Amino acid sequence: MGDTPIVLSIDAMGGDLGPEAVVSGMSLSAKANPHLRFLVHGPEQKLSRLIERKKVLIGRCEIRDASGVVSMEDKPSHIMRHGQDTSMWAAIEAVRNKEATVAVSCGNTGALMALSMIRLRKLPGVNRPAIAILWPSRNPQGFNVMLDVGADVKADAQDLLQYALMGVSYARNGLDLERPRVGLLNVGTEEHKGKAELKEAHELIGQMADRVQFDFVGFVEGGDIPGEACDVIVTDGFTGNVALKTGEGTASLIGDRLKEAFAYSPLSRLASLLALTSLRRLKKKIDPRRVNGGVFLGLNGTVVKSHGSADETGVSAAIKLSVQLAQSGFSERLAARLASIADSVSETEKTTTDEEPSK
Repeated sequence: MGDTPIVLSIDAMGGDLGPEAVVSGMSLSAKANPHLRFLVHGPEQKLSRLIERKKVLIGRCEIRDASGVVSMEDKPSHIMRHGQDTSMWAAIEAVRNKEATVAVSCGNTGALMALSMIRLRKLPGVNRPAIAILWPSRNPQGFNVMLDVGADVKADAQDLLQYALMGVSYARNGLDLERPRVGLLNVGTEEHKGKAELKEAHELIGQMADRVQFDFVGFVEGGDIPGEACDVIVTDGFTGNVALKTGEGTASLIGDRLKEAFAYSPLSRLASLLALTSLRRLKKKIDPRRVNGGVFLGLNGTVVKSHGSADETGVSAAIKLSVQLAQSGFSERLAARLASIADSVSETEKTTTDEEPSK
């Protein structure tokens, strides 16, 4: 995209830490990307004061006054009926109106997904949108794509197939992988294990591998999520969300235990000073803030969901991801990919029907 400005639509009011953390995260991102511009949604007076304190943001933000705020306790159904005055609604509306390329919010996940579906609409042929995240891994690219991690707790075989296809597109555009490897999360790698819908999905995904140009490695286990067996992990939203929260909690526990271990004695404190550079490198690699941002896939527009408790580092990471997706034209590529696959499947089904002998 060269020097073309990238415009992001920011819900400034959704996070646990308030608009201060969001504006600070915007400032960090603006320093790193001179072509970045923001549509910022929330109470104009409050946002004006915060933005004026950040010199790098002056002249690069347009504030859209929105008095309503979606809380973490609000029910999605209530927001869909009565949320027109909220910053979250306004942020999504800007993407719907093509004023911004990506919407970013730290707010209520259920409400954000519900509003995104009703305002942006699903892409043709998509039954259930999915939330995809980047998971730190041993692979050369440093991350694996995992979806769904909470958009919908249900997923049948066709849904899992669509998740695989959307995950492949994300891996190509977000991780620059020409031929991603896809794994289907299960309780074991043996083909006879798992629920009926997983076995059916295994067959469907395998059939699409050559047509869509990815490699299907079959069933994978929980230990493969951060591993190198595949690049895309496909699962239902219930399992994916449990895995995500478990991973975040484990990373936090490791950090706490390391602090305790190095503070145990004078000798261990000395050891921590000697290992300071290595410890900082480890902290950076396992810090969930630095890979913050789940992407809503399957919609007519791109929405990035930041963690609700994200600080300025986490918000900046979500914005960085949004910029990468905007620069790659991800939304348009995903829509074109799904449309071409749907046309190909329809043509195959038509040919098969035409070849069947009349009865």
